[in-house]
Amino acid sequence: MEIVELGSDDWRVWRELRLAALAEAPYAFGSKLADWVDAPEEKWRARLEMPGARNAMAASDGTAVGMATGVPAEADGVVGLISMWVAPAGRGKGVGDLLMSWVEEGARAAGAHTLELTVAEGNEKAIGLYERHGYVATGSLEEVDGDRVLRETIMQKAL
Repeated sequence: MEIVELGSDDWRVWRELRLAALAEAPYAFGSKLADWVDAPEEKWRARLEMPGARNAMAASDGTAVGMATGVPAEADGVVGLISMWVAPAGRGKGVGDLLMSWVEEGARAAGAHTLELTVAEGNEKAIGLYERHGYVATGSLEEVDGDRVLRETIMQKAL
């Protein structure tokens, strides 16, 4: 298993992973598959060029099996974990743990004191992963997006 950091030239790999994630687990993301499925190359590159962001792909025997991004949050010293997803073929094999550790290492190197994420309420497997890594629930959010209501738990980890 290896972690590969992705840049904007890797947009095709990111696109494949992101579309698979949105199709397989639409409940887990604020974005919708329809928002991205026909997105032009420029939108994919821009996503990978977010200022201060680090994007990763987990690969097993050359096959992409997961993804995650660490991105500076609005508050100083806080890094957000976003776009976390493990493909069904990678689940139960430590892929999530590797991605979480990679994001945490990057956050520490950037001088962050806190990691933060949001997770869809009811996504118990993801919540379990985050709790194993020391995250605790700190609040909740509710957002109406068209015809759906997104309920998420905010979780943080002190570094």
